Amino acid sequence: MNELELKYGCNPNQKPSRIYMEQGRELPIKVLCGRPGYINFLDAFNGWQLVSELKKATGLPAATSFKHVSPAGAAVGLPLTDVLAKIYWVDDLGELSPLACAYARARGADRMSSFGDFIALSDVCDVDTARLIKREVSDGVIAPGYEPEALDILKEKKKGNYNVIEIDPNYVPDPIERKEVFGITFEQGRNELVINDEFFANVVTDEKEIPDSAKMDLAISMITLKYTQSNSVCYVKDGQAIGIGAGQQSRIHCTRLAGQKADNWWLRQCPKVLNLPFKEDIRRADRDNAIDLYIGEEYEDLLTDGVWEQTFTEKPEVFTREEKRAWLDKLENVALGSDAFFPFGDNIERAFKSGVKYVAQPGGSVRDDHVIEACNKHGMAMAFTGLRLFHH
Repeated sequence: MNELELKYGCNPNQKPSRIYMEQGRELPIKVLCGRPGYINFLDAFNGWQLVSELKKATGLPAATSFKHVSPAGAAVGLPLTDVLAKIYWVDDLGELSPLACAYARARGADRMSSFGDFIALSDVCDVDTARLIKREVSDGVIAPGYEPEALDILKEKKKGNYNVIEIDPNYVPDPIERKEVFGITFEQGRNELVINDEFFANVVTDEKEIPDSAKMDLAISMITLKYTQSNSVCYVKDGQAIGIGAGQQSRIHCTRLAGQKADNWWLRQCPKVLNLPFKEDIRRADRDNAIDLYIGEEYEDLLTDGVWEQTFTEKPEVFTREEKRAWLDKLENVALGSDAFFPFGDNIERAFKSGVKYVAQPGGSVRDDHVIEACNKHGMAMAFTGLRLFHH
């Protein structure tokens, strides 16, 4: 099969729509269930590239949660702590496979953005991962294969209409890629840049040491950015993206957006949040929304009399700004990547508030000295990669 007709394009009025291979070549995918759409395939193919590169870079199973052609989360399959299992709502599933851990991390870091995601898995989907996927609100999954029982589980989702795509892991695209905009064809070489430890060799700060664990986190950050709509900034800790700021015109807005997401990820681990007295029958999405409100500036919308009773068995105490800052001050050793240079030191100042210790960015700004000075002030190690990672 070299062509697949789609229901419509990005929007229902955009018809006809299809994906196809030129020169009669076969598509490298099989649709095992459902009917994926135009945006589903954009997410699937970008996500597959991301997790494939993460697997090559780390040797670990990888997963990503994609929304609107940018990752909401990405991670490798390191074991979950008890706290992470609880905030990702998987503590009832027992010990999970490495691939399931990767998806729990990718999905759980920013559950608000991951709602209705498209999933990409680097390895054959196993039963643990399928069980986790089945109970989340998701549009579909792409993987190099599926265990028979895992496929049966996924086919039960959405009354048999869940999108399940199998991709040939040996497929290699042409080195030149093209796309049309306004009837005009754009052509460029694919971004085949390999990101490994050598990518972070040029450390320009007073602090020179970047341990192997931080290099892995920086690699995850930069590979994630490679498939994130620019401008983009990504915070990573312990093998998973904890905050991604995508598609902002200003880099400081990327840094703030990603930093706020990283802060929320950490605040969710505070005992005061972990022990919120939720009603037993509350839905998962409503619980996520409530937590997001509780730890944010609009907490009064949740704790007003006549409102909190819908969510909690008793009224929670306010999570004060001082309490939040004290908890955030415990976050440390976070890695930060940027897809282009930081033009001002304010990005570093914002990153420091979210526990950033290690930074990777291309460098090349006329104000590099100010950015280096900001890192030195806070004892950060920063590597200049010399290579930009824009993605559009």
